[in-house]
Amino acid sequence: MTGIDALIEQILRTNDTITVVGASASPGKAAHDVPAAMARHGWRIVPVNPRGGEILGEQAYRALAEAPRPVGLVDVFRPADEAPDIARAAVAAGATALWLQLGIVSRQARAIAERAGLAYVEDRCVFVERQRLGITGAHA
Repeated sequence: MTGIDALIEQILRTNDTITVVGASASPGKAAHDVPAAMARHGWRIVPVNPRGGEILGEQAYRALAEAPRPVGLVDVFRPADEAPDIARAAVAAGATALWLQLGIVSRQARAIAERAGLAYVEDRCVFVERQRLGITGAHA
């Protein structure tokens, strides 16, 4: 197992809540389908979307600062240029980990997260990694 694999496994096994920044109410979009799949495998999903409303049967919060505590793992489905601000909000909210989804990379967000002691993953999909590592659920 590589160092990144061990980190990913630790994040997914110790966080039963995933706060999804950029969660979408639209089936077919990764920001909807990935959190839905994680929910089916036992993770509690807390959607964050500026429109609010309801996503995946859960109240959607307009900002990370409004999400209930503990926020646990903050999973990001927003453009890389927004990642540093999201990283700062994750630190302020007491997150344990910051995960930038597949295709999202931010040197500045990494520095913010690591300086604050958050576990950090970028450019990977939580669902793909869950499958690849054989993690069957939030409490597996």
